[in-house]
Amino acid sequence: MDIQYDVIIIGAGPAGMSAAIYASRAGLKTMMLEVSAPGGKLIKTFSIENYPSIKQESGADLAYQMFEHATSFGAEYVYGDVKEVIDHQDYKEVVCQDKSYTCKSVIIASGTTEKSLGLANEQRLVGKGISYCAVCDGALYRGKDVAIVGGGNSALEEAVFLTQFVNKLYIIIRRDVFRADKIIQDKVLNNNKIEIIYKHVPHRIIGEDYVEGLELENVDTKELKEIKVSAIFPYIGLVPNTSFVSKLGITNEQGYILVDNNMETKVKGIFAAGDCIEKTLRQVVTACSDGAIAGQKSYHYINS
Repeated sequence: MDIQYDVIIIGAGPAGMSAAIYASRAGLKTMMLEVSAPGGKLIKTFSIENYPSIKQESGADLAYQMFEHATSFGAEYVYGDVKEVIDHQDYKEVVCQDKSYTCKSVIIASGTTEKSLGLANEQRLVGKGISYCAVCDGALYRGKDVAIVGGGNSALEEAVFLTQFVNKLYIIIRRDVFRADKIIQDKVLNNNKIEIIYKHVPHRIIGEDYVEGLELENVDTKELKEIKVSAIFPYIGLVPNTSFVSKLGITNEQGYILVDNNMETKVKGIFAAGDCIEKTLRQVVTACSDGAIAGQKSYHYINS
């Protein structure tokens, strides 16, 4: 068997790119497989303010710098939609839509996908008022009224970003308190373009050909109310992109990959890093840490 690579990294977000830096710098023949642009969620993030040594940077710019660094030691970047990872014990096989690759070790850094609201018309209206990326689509709603659903850091950070374009922004949350950090809460509460609707959940999207409004349900009284908006941005949670390893038995019930302190799964030679693993904090800095460990431990695995 001709093994093509020492390590294949599935995903080129912060975790995958950090793993590529450590693996390729250690002399491993390294490939990053990515189904979209390098950077992961960084390219959808307006501003990064909590990455050490960088006070403020756009997500896209930071992603570009990471990619330049990740490929500077020889790591290859290849487009690929991974369908399955097969463990042949002494080597691994990464099966993509149109071809397969072989390697000695795999690092899974495939990240997560945003949850949908699960409402009728939602998928049909994606791009017609439903958007999961405020940075990508915010400027399309200049002077309009829009809504964000969610009360975590991502929801509030994107809300502040959107206020530079929109006329008015509603934030809809199920609870009566936010889950976000206080610093971003303060920015939201002090922004006169933002109205917070507490203890409500989306019930129905109004509009046939494009979003015209959103019907909300009070979680206590079950009363319904309507708001007129031209766009809805859901930020209500994440789903790990790990279906391609379902046969390996390395995930929990939610689909997050289980790893030890070395970022290794229970399958020897298969590591995971970043948002797709079971962890308590999903941030750029923790993803980079995971990737660094996975890249280094993959090197030790191969050389042992």
